[in-house]
Amino acid sequence: MRRTYGHAPTLDEIETLALAALARLPQGFRAHLDGVAVLVEDFADDETLAALGIEDPFELTGVYEGVPLGDKFAAASGTMPDRIRLFRASILDEWIARGDESLEHLVAHVLIHEVGHHFGLSDADIDALEAGA
Repeated sequence: MRRTYGHAPTLDEIETLALAALARLPQGFRAHLDGVAVLVEDFADDETLAALGIEDPFELTGVYEGVPLGDKFAAASGTMPDRIRLFRASILDEWIARGDESLEHLVAHVLIHEVGHHFGLSDADIDALEAGA
């Protein structure tokens, strides 16, 4: 179902789409996402962009911040909770540029990509899985 918007979707609307996508994941995956926060912001902050070597904030639609599951045993105590940050303006920009994809699908795609990082997958691993799907 393609939903239309009479305005640019808000942070809350993007969050609703992201949480719905998360709820659709198989239980086996969702069980490992307890405690992972999902946040929606307009853009990544300058510190995040610099750490990733990205100059244009429109190039980053989401980021996973935390310790991947396979590395949890080695993580120092007192680390920050894991979180997935989605960037509304960048997602909307990509959605408009694509033109043929629903916003729900794009938000789910970005969220699942970041969930992949939580499971320890690299961008290349995620791209290979998507190409094979």
